[in-house]
Amino acid sequence: MSSLNFKRINRILKYKANRVKVYLDEYERPDKKHVFYDYVENKNGAGVLLIDQNGDLILIKQYRITLDRCDLEIAAGSIDKGEDYHEAAIREAEEETGYIPGKLVAVNNIIGSVGLFSERTMVYIGSDLKKGCIRRDPDEFMEIVTISLDKALHMINEGEICDSKTIIAILYYALNKNVIFK
Repeated sequence: MSSLNFKRINRILKYKANRVKVYLDEYERPDKKHVFYDYVENKNGAGVLLIDQNGDLILIKQYRITLDRCDLEIAAGSIDKGEDYHEAAIREAEEETGYIPGKLVAVNNIIGSVGLFSERTMVYIGSDLKKGCIRRDPDEFMEIVTISLDKALHMINEGEICDSKTIIAILYYALNKNVIFK
């Protein structure tokens, strides 16, 4: 038996909001002492970094309350009932950008903060784009921004792009673009 075994004793719902539920979890540590952790439950999602025929990146610019400013991000959103990650990525790409990726390469199924959140986001690289139709939700206000990979890497280094799923997608593309697009 591992010396790192924790056992959940109890989970109490402390707050339910529009998108998330916040729980207080009680765990028994390996040394048999009890400890409490916050746990935030949210729906899983999918995101896709779209690459156009010139190798440029298609991103979304939108205001984020956590930053109190706009950020550049990959097209992304929650998985709808009955969808899988792949289907959600294609749907979100079309809804937010008007492009449908003909090819999707899976990057990683990430957790934004593994010590707190349940939400997993499957990140993809999308290419072979076909024109579709933008169908944003009524509460979505965003702009489409196309930039070079070099510009995106510079923006990451300068802290201008700070969304984790977007950074992971851009860095993966930078490291693997020659393999992805053989």
